[in-house]
Amino acid sequence: MGATVTDPLVGRLVDGRYEVVSRIARGGMATVYLAIDRRLDRDVALKVMHAHLAEGASGAAFIARFRREARAAARLTHPGLVAVLDQGVDGDMSYLTMEHIDGSTLRRHLEEQGSLTVGESLRMLEQVLDALAAAHRADLVHRDIKPENVLIASDDRVKVADFGLARAVTEVTSATTGTVLGTVAYLAPELISRGVSDTRTDVYACGILLYEMLTGRQPFTGETPIQVAFQHVNTDVPAPSSQVAWLPAEVDELVTALAARDPEDRPVHAAAALALTRRTRESLDEATLARRADVSPAPPPAQDDVDEDASEHAIGADGSMTARIEPVPAGGTVALPIGAGVRQGSASQPTARPRWLRWGIPAAVAVLLATLGTWWFLTMGPGAYTTVPALLGVTSEEAAAILDEAGLGADPSEDFSDDAAVGTVFASDPGPGEKVRKDGTVAFTVSLGPDLVVVPEGLVGAMQADAAAALEAADLVAEYAEGDHYSDDAPAGMVLEASAEPSTQVKRGSAVRLTISDGPAPVSVFSVVGLALDAATTELEAAGLAVATEPAFSDTVAKGRVISQSPEGGAAGHRGDTVTLTVSEGPELVEVPDLFGVQYDKAKETLEAAGFRVARENVLGGLFGTVREQSVAKGQKAPKGTEITLKVV
Repeated sequence: MGATVTDPLVGRLVDGRYEVVSRIARGGMATVYLAIDRRLDRDVALKVMHAHLAEGASGAAFIARFRREARAAARLTHPGLVAVLDQGVDGDMSYLTMEHIDGSTLRRHLEEQGSLTVGESLRMLEQVLDALAAAHRADLVHRDIKPENVLIASDDRVKVADFGLARAVTEVTSATTGTVLGTVAYLAPELISRGVSDTRTDVYACGILLYEMLTGRQPFTGETPIQVAFQHVNTDVPAPSSQVAWLPAEVDELVTALAARDPEDRPVHAAAALALTRRTRESLDEATLARRADVSPAPPPAQDDVDEDASEHAIGADGSMTARIEPVPAGGTVALPIGAGVRQGSASQPTARPRWLRWGIPAAVAVLLATLGTWWFLTMGPGAYTTVPALLGVTSEEAAAILDEAGLGADPSEDFSDDAAVGTVFASDPGPGEKVRKDGTVAFTVSLGPDLVVVPEGLVGAMQADAAAALEAADLVAEYAEGDHYSDDAPAGMVLEASAEPSTQVKRGSAVRLTISDGPAPVSVFSVVGLALDAATTELEAAGLAVATEPAFSDTVAKGRVISQSPEGGAAGHRGDTVTLTVSEGPELVEVPDLFGVQYDKAKETLEAAGFRVARENVLGGLFGTVREQSVAKGQKAPKGTEITLKVV
């Protein structure tokens, strides 16, 4: 913890905005702090560049390149990339602010577990490649992919950090000092030997990353960075099964393809590498995906405040170390002379010394100054540089010929372009009119045409979540039509229309607009009580409602008319809902009993209990009170409430 407490930047307010809380890590190019953005009241990661990068003749070039790369990185938006929020200068301090990721790094994950399962390794690589693919499509190369720059958030999201910084440092150091700065364990051969890089350089680093996740070790190790660099340049990356025997051939083929020594043998960019990785994972069975190499985790660090990427080794042009020799750290940043590790054909001849005694001291001084002036002009001054010719719009072969005529090397690559014709150059690095060393190399990008994907089938008729997942799997974006889209036939959430026809080709990342059903339209149920059944049915069906009926007897509602309904009038509903009508069957019919010979009082009681009304008609005075005749014959049915006259003698 001592380093954190004594760090002079802790507690300071940077640029009047960012309050430094604590140090997170220190690397070869920058130190990362946890800070609070006082303007927006949020935690951020503050990356402060080491002061020596902005010193000397190359300082201004570094700051300009750093700002340019930071702006380019800030334009990247992808869930797998650590967002660049701001960049600036406070005094002699250049800094970046990025989103703060609460979690750990892949390096610490490997130190804790030793290695990852095959399935976890491939899934981790897929997430890294998916993020890199977004950057490669924007013509951005990371140049420093390593476990320290792969962040694992507390919710298991994977984020790639440090876009732009490595490129800014490499561009300046290679142009001014003839060295390349990076992490030697993951440097591609072309970056070491020629100082050039493109999207395939990131792919190579991802191959080394996969090897390390699977086996728990890096493919090339040594006591000095030069030893490791020599192996990268002169030795093929071994198959991981040489360390873990049970690993299948498919995994070996993937690693050796990604980490091929010759860039031409690698996938052309991260998107192509991602497709290859996914095919490999899909070809493996669950048992293999679940296996992990038997590697012991690394011992825990001796102190609490460990600097990640803290070891920095400076190497002279002759390959000698300026610091004491120690084993190369797993993620250490090193400065290598361009061409380090390349086998030399013969030793260089010593340069003849001036003949001081013959010419005398004044003449010798004049010759020396002239020699130094010529050397400076041709190696560092204007004479060492030429102008990059215009390459845009020509074919790859024509571009190589133009560069060859100008005495420059060609480093072609391919990428998708929405505007440039297939097979023509649409970008170069350095750009047309910019300065480049006369013996330098110009990287240029040849158009593959638009990056097209196929619109998946079955969108129309699918539910919204399934259609959105299908579009995402095809690298397309789902958008949704505004407004209400009611349908009597399609349930809510079903796709009614799609703006792109199935099986057609559209640009990767394009939006496909989906029209989603809101289900049947809402209606207000109205009352049809008292109407005849036919009239009630006609009105309800005209409003889009279905009708069901239930019969019921009624003493008050005429037969064939609606007694009641459910839902009642005024209730909210939707088209297609069913309204149940209770329809009158008229009064209930009751069988009239046989009352002949029954005493009147008893007969009256019986009829009233059955729902009839009773009238008495006396015959001969009705002295005996016995029923001799009834107005409705026995056994007949009559509606309740019918009046039955009883003749009584």
